[in-house]
Amino acid sequence: MTDLHLSLDRSAGRLAAQIAAGFRAAVRSGRLTAGTRLPSSRDLARDLDVSRGVVVTAYEQLTAEGFLIARRGDGTRIAPLARPDEDAAPPARPPAAARPVEPAPEPAVRYDLWPGRPDLSAFPRERWIAAARAALRTLPHDALTYPDPAGVPDLRAELASYLGRVRAAHADAGRVVIMNGVAHGLSALLGMLRAGGHTALAVEDPTSDRQLPMLEAAGIRVARVPVDGEGLDVEALGRTGARAVLVTPAHQYPTGVVLSPARRAELIAWVREVDGLILEDDYDAEFRYDRDPVGCLQGVDPDRVVLLGSVSKSLAPALRLGWVVAPPSIAGRLREHRVNTDLGAPVLEQFALTEFLSGGGYDRHLRTMRRRYRTRSDALVGALAENLPGAVVRGVSAGIHLYVELPDGCDEDAVVARAARAGVSVAGARQMWSRGRAADAPPALVLGYARLSEPRLVKAAQLLGQAVTDGVEG
Repeated sequence: MTDLHLSLDRSAGRLAAQIAAGFRAAVRSGRLTAGTRLPSSRDLARDLDVSRGVVVTAYEQLTAEGFLIARRGDGTRIAPLARPDEDAAPPARPPAAARPVEPAPEPAVRYDLWPGRPDLSAFPRERWIAAARAALRTLPHDALTYPDPAGVPDLRAELASYLGRVRAAHADAGRVVIMNGVAHGLSALLGMLRAGGHTALAVEDPTSDRQLPMLEAAGIRVARVPVDGEGLDVEALGRTGARAVLVTPAHQYPTGVVLSPARRAELIAWVREVDGLILEDDYDAEFRYDRDPVGCLQGVDPDRVVLLGSVSKSLAPALRLGWVVAPPSIAGRLREHRVNTDLGAPVLEQFALTEFLSGGGYDRHLRTMRRRYRTRSDALVGALAENLPGAVVRGVSAGIHLYVELPDGCDEDAVVARAARAGVSVAGARQMWSRGRAADAPPALVLGYARLSEPRLVKAAQLLGQAVTDGVEG
């Protein structure tokens, strides 16, 4: 039947597959509708100038997939369940009088200052490829089977050595479990806490608003604990009734403060007193620019502190490579969790990271990024001082974001909106505070600077200054 419009490329071969693909496309586009009777295999073979066996094979494949139905005495038809794609034909446009007013298009983001995003253009592609090749050359065939659910032993050993050297962690391969990023590790730990009788998890106030929905979805009460210039208020933590707390002591998110030595001692005393657990999110401790970062809390009490980290900020989130350093009992339960849920993380990426660590590529990359991020941080801080003279940058010189308190009288939401209209994407800080404290917190912005060059950061600061000025003049 010529009206089926089935075209064949005879030089490509696999004619039955081409016929089947042509029918699928015709159904999905709506050209062939449910109930349409098709020519017999003999007739279609004659029309297409192919053997009848080719058409029979195509019909059998389509029948097995549910596109066709064949009944004795009724021939072959398009199956009743076959439907065109919903977007195959655009809906008719209503009359102008009935059409709603279309909103103006969103302005393009020319200056992305959204926090938490590393410079993905700096991913060390060639070095990573070299590490992956080196790993694959020596990888035994047996390593390609289902992995150890806790992670590749060589990677766990390398990470234990690296974290002990760089973060003063108390780690060995038996305490390290590879996870698909910090969020994956945190989610698994929350399930264990709940199963172990914990009813509450204390978290910092302010904290990452992106993390809160995941914490609340775990079915455990979230208790917010104030953060001040010394970090988490441990006295307030004691009043929550929680026996587990999630903290970012090396560089609090988002304020950027470091947990003071006195508060560190108080926090360790608290966790021992309540027989509890500290979850330490070490999310960007590699990037401290004015001095070496303080050692992790896990190194102080490795039996009551669980250290979580990843390469999401240092390399790229797409790798989904993270780790948990935990007491042996918790590490064993995490391993069992992976056995029962996903059988472990992808292997090839783990071996590539192992090679990247052992060959020194990771250290070299971090040295490069520290220099780059420090230059960008300094450029943005300087430009803000010039263009927003009433603003105050809080926290230490570290990480890939700034916490910037706006001048008195600024409307935080209005500044964010005006900045967006000028093409500058920024995050307001209010959404990161608890409802009770947000009203008292000074208006502030959380600015990520990793993705922009120094000249573009200066221009973004100029536009931000104008957004603040417009609000004051208005």
